[in-house]
Amino acid sequence: MGENKQRMLAGEWYVPDDEELLADTVRRAELCAAFNAVDTAPPDERRKILEQLIGQLGEDVRIRPPFRCDFGTYISIGTGTFVNFGAVFLDAAPITIGRHVQIGPNVQLLTPTHELDAERRRAGWEKGVPITIGDNVWLGGGVIVCPGVTIGADTVVGAGAVVTKDLPPGVLAVGNPARVVREL
Repeated sequence: MGENKQRMLAGEWYVPDDEELLADTVRRAELCAAFNAVDTAPPDERRKILEQLIGQLGEDVRIRPPFRCDFGTYISIGTGTFVNFGAVFLDAAPITIGRHVQIGPNVQLLTPTHELDAERRRAGWEKGVPITIGDNVWLGGGVIVCPGVTIGADTVVGAGAVVTKDLPPGVLAVGNPARVVREL
Protein backbone atom coordinates (compact mmCIF):
# COMPACT_ATOMS: atom_id res chain seq x y z
CA MET A 1 0.00 0.00 0.00
CA GLY A 2 1.34 3.40 -0.99
CA GLU A 3 2.16 6.26 1.35
CA ASN A 4 -0.79 8.49 0.37
CA LYS A 5 -3.33 5.71 0.86
CA GLN A 6 -1.75 4.78 4.21
CA ARG A 7 -1.94 8.42 5.29
CA MET A 8 -5.57 8.70 4.12
CA LEU A 9 -6.61 5.58 6.03
CA ALA A 10 -4.82 6.85 9.14
CA GLY A 11 -6.77 10.14 9.01
CA GLU A 12 -3.62 12.13 8.23
CA TRP A 13 -2.98 14.78 5.58
CA TYR A 14 -2.36 13.20 2.18
CA VAL A 15 -2.31 14.14 -1.50
CA PRO A 16 -5.04 12.21 -3.35
CA ASP A 17 -3.37 12.55 -6.75
CA ASP A 18 -1.46 9.26 -6.93
CA GLU A 19 -1.77 6.11 -9.03
CA GLU A 20 -3.09 3.81 -6.29
CA LEU A 21 -5.87 6.16 -5.21
CA LEU A 22 -6.65 6.84 -8.87
CA ALA A 23 -7.08 3.09 -9.45
CA ASP A 24 -9.51 2.96 -6.50
CA THR A 25 -11.37 5.90 -8.02
CA VAL A 26 -11.64 4.19 -11.41
CA ARG A 27 -13.07 1.08 -9.71
CA ARG A 28 -15.64 3.22 -7.91
CA ALA A 29 -16.52 5.16 -11.05
CA GLU A 30 -17.17 1.95 -12.98
CA LEU A 31 -19.34 0.48 -10.21
CA CYS A 32 -21.30 3.72 -9.69
CA ALA A 33 -21.89 3.98 -13.44
CA ALA A 34 -23.09 0.37 -13.55
CA PHE A 35 -25.41 0.90 -10.58
CA ASN A 36 -26.80 4.17 -11.90
CA ALA A 37 -27.43 2.56 -15.32
CA VAL A 38 -29.60 -0.27 -13.94
CA ASP A 39 -32.29 1.89 -12.37
CA THR A 40 -35.07 -0.36 -13.67
CA ALA A 41 -33.25 -3.68 -13.19
CA PRO A 42 -34.51 -6.20 -10.63
CA PRO A 43 -33.49 -5.43 -7.02
CA ASP A 44 -31.17 -8.47 -6.90
CA GLU A 45 -29.13 -7.17 -9.84
CA ARG A 46 -28.78 -3.72 -8.26
CA ARG A 47 -27.86 -5.31 -4.91
CA LYS A 48 -25.01 -7.32 -6.51
CA ILE A 49 -23.42 -4.11 -7.76
CA LEU A 50 -23.84 -2.40 -4.38
CA GLU A 51 -22.21 -5.37 -2.64
CA GLN A 52 -19.12 -4.79 -4.80
CA LEU A 53 -19.16 -1.03 -4.22
CA ILE A 54 -20.10 -0.57 -0.54
CA GLY A 55 -17.78 -1.83 2.20
CA GLN A 56 -20.54 -3.14 4.48
CA LEU A 57 -24.11 -3.37 3.23
CA GLY A 58 -26.88 -4.48 5.59
CA GLU A 59 -29.97 -6.43 4.58
CA ASP A 60 -32.87 -4.61 2.94
CA VAL A 61 -30.82 -1.48 2.11
CA ARG A 62 -32.37 0.50 -0.73
CA ILE A 63 -30.42 3.14 -2.63
CA ARG A 64 -32.07 5.02 -5.51
CA PRO A 65 -29.82 6.11 -8.35
CA PRO A 66 -28.09 8.31 -9.08
CA PHE A 67 -25.63 7.60 -6.29
CA ARG A 68 -22.07 8.94 -6.07
CA CYS A 69 -19.18 8.23 -3.69
CA ASP A 70 -15.39 8.64 -3.52
CA PHE A 71 -14.42 5.01 -2.93
CA GLY A 72 -17.42 3.10 -1.56
CA THR A 73 -15.12 0.77 0.35
CA TYR A 74 -15.20 2.96 3.45
CA ILE A 75 -19.02 3.14 3.69
CA SER A 76 -21.03 0.98 6.08
CA ILE A 77 -24.84 1.00 5.79
CA GLY A 78 -27.06 -0.74 8.34
CA THR A 79 -30.07 -2.97 7.76
CA GLY A 80 -33.28 -1.38 6.51
CA THR A 81 -31.72 1.95 5.50
CA PHE A 82 -33.18 3.93 2.60
CA VAL A 83 -31.11 6.39 0.52
CA ASN A 84 -33.08 8.55 -1.91
CA PHE A 85 -32.05 9.99 -5.30
CA GLY A 86 -28.89 12.03 -5.74
CA ALA A 87 -26.91 11.02 -2.64
CA VAL A 88 -23.22 11.97 -2.52
CA PHE A 89 -21.09 10.11 0.05
CA LEU A 90 -17.46 11.26 -0.04
CA ASP A 91 -15.73 8.52 1.93
CA ALA A 92 -12.08 9.55 2.23
CA ALA A 93 -12.69 8.45 5.84
CA PRO A 94 -15.25 5.97 7.16
CA ILE A 95 -18.95 6.80 6.81
CA THR A 96 -20.98 4.67 9.19
CA ILE A 97 -24.77 4.71 8.78
CA GLY A 98 -26.91 2.87 11.32
CA ARG A 99 -29.99 0.72 10.92
CA HIS A 100 -33.32 1.99 9.59
CA VAL A 101 -31.95 5.39 8.57
CA GLN A 102 -33.95 7.50 6.11
CA ILE A 103 -31.82 9.69 3.83
CA GLY A 104 -33.68 12.22 1.68
CA PRO A 105 -32.86 13.26 -1.87
CA ASN A 106 -29.62 15.11 -2.60
CA VAL A 107 -28.08 14.48 0.83
CA GLN A 108 -24.30 14.91 1.05
CA LEU A 109 -22.07 13.15 3.58
CA LEU A 110 -18.66 14.80 3.23
CA THR A 111 -15.62 13.41 5.09
CA PRO A 112 -12.83 15.30 3.25
CA THR A 113 -11.45 18.53 4.60
CA HIS A 114 -8.84 20.73 2.98
CA GLU A 115 -5.95 22.79 4.26
CA LEU A 116 -6.71 26.32 5.41
CA ASP A 117 -3.22 27.37 4.32
CA ALA A 118 -3.62 28.43 0.67
CA GLU A 119 -0.23 27.10 -0.47
CA ARG A 120 -0.84 23.60 0.95
CA ARG A 121 -4.41 23.67 -0.39
CA ARG A 122 -3.09 24.49 -3.90
CA ALA A 123 -0.67 21.56 -3.52
CA GLY A 124 -3.71 19.31 -3.00
CA TRP A 125 -3.39 18.33 0.66
CA GLU A 126 -6.55 16.96 2.27
CA LYS A 127 -7.63 14.53 4.97
CA GLY A 128 -10.78 12.67 5.81
CA VAL A 129 -12.61 12.83 9.14
CA PRO A 130 -15.22 10.08 9.82
CA ILE A 131 -18.99 10.63 9.85
CA THR A 132 -21.32 8.51 11.98
CA ILE A 133 -25.11 8.43 11.62
CA GLY A 134 -26.99 6.59 14.41
CA ASP A 135 -29.91 4.18 14.09
CA ASN A 136 -33.35 5.51 13.09
CA VAL A 137 -32.05 8.91 11.95
CA TRP A 138 -33.93 10.85 9.28
CA LEU A 139 -31.95 13.29 7.13
CA GLY A 140 -34.32 15.49 5.15
CA GLY A 141 -33.75 16.45 1.52
CA GLY A 142 -30.60 18.41 0.76
CA VAL A 143 -28.97 17.94 4.18
CA ILE A 144 -25.19 18.36 4.22
CA VAL A 145 -23.20 16.58 6.92
CA CYS A 146 -19.68 17.99 7.34
CA PRO A 147 -16.46 16.11 8.21
CA GLY A 148 -16.20 14.62 11.69
CA VAL A 149 -19.89 14.85 12.61
CA THR A 150 -21.78 12.25 14.63
CA ILE A 151 -25.59 12.30 14.62
CA GLY A 152 -27.19 10.43 17.51
CA ALA A 153 -29.87 7.75 17.17
CA ASP A 154 -33.49 8.77 16.57
CA THR A 155 -32.55 12.32 15.52
CA VAL A 156 -34.29 14.16 12.69
CA VAL A 157 -32.42 16.76 10.62
CA GLY A 158 -34.68 19.11 8.66
CA ALA A 159 -34.40 19.63 4.92
CA GLY A 160 -31.55 21.84 3.78
CA ALA A 161 -29.73 21.83 7.13
CA VAL A 162 -25.94 21.98 7.22
CA VAL A 163 -24.66 19.86 10.11
CA THR A 164 -21.29 21.22 11.24
CA LYS A 165 -21.23 19.79 14.79
CA ASP A 166 -22.36 16.62 16.53
CA LEU A 167 -26.06 16.23 17.27
CA PRO A 168 -27.29 14.27 20.31
CA PRO A 169 -29.78 11.42 20.14
CA GLY A 170 -33.51 12.10 19.92
CA VAL A 171 -33.63 15.71 18.76
CA LEU A 172 -34.95 17.77 15.86
CA ALA A 173 -32.26 19.97 14.28
CA VAL A 174 -32.74 22.53 11.50
CA GLY A 175 -30.94 25.40 9.82
CA ASN A 176 -27.51 26.49 8.69
CA PRO A 177 -25.65 25.68 10.76
CA ALA A 178 -27.99 23.02 12.11
CA ARG A 179 -29.16 23.70 15.66
CA VAL A 180 -31.35 21.68 17.97
CA VAL A 181 -34.85 23.15 18.20
CA ARG A 182 -36.45 20.51 20.41
CA GLU A 183 -36.25 17.02 21.83
CA LEU A 184 -38.28 14.24 20.24
